[in-house]
Amino acid sequence: MSVTTTSRARLAGGLLAGGLALGSLAGCTVTSENVSCSTSSCTVTLRGDGAEADILGTTLSFGGVEGGRASLSVGSANVSCSEGESVAAGPLRLECSSVGEDSVELTASLG
Repeated sequence: MSVTTTSRARLAGGLLAGGLALGSLAGCTVTSENVSCSTSSCTVTLRGDGAEADILGTTLSFGGVEGGRASLSVGSANVSCSEGESVAAGPLRLECSSVGEDSVELTASLG
C-alpha cells in the first residue's frame, strides 16, 4: 500500500468518525429560528404561536405568552413557565431563560 492510499484511508476514517460524532450531537430539529444542542441539552428560541421543535426525540410546541408566562406542550403534557423558571414536562426538563411578547428562549434537557 502506498503512502497516498494510507493517508486517504486515514482521512476517510477520520471524516467518518467525525460525522458519526456530529450526528450524535444533533438531537434537535426546529421549525423556528434558533437552536443549539450539546450532547445532553438543547437551547431553542420559539417565536410565534405554533412554533415547534423536536428536541431530544420529543416534540415541543409553543402556544403563546399570557401574563408573562409561556405556554408549552411537550408530547401530551401542557406546561407554562415564566422567565427564570424551570419545569418538568414529559421526559424533558425545561428552563425558561427569556419570555417575550411572542417568544420564549429555553434550555431543554432529559429528566
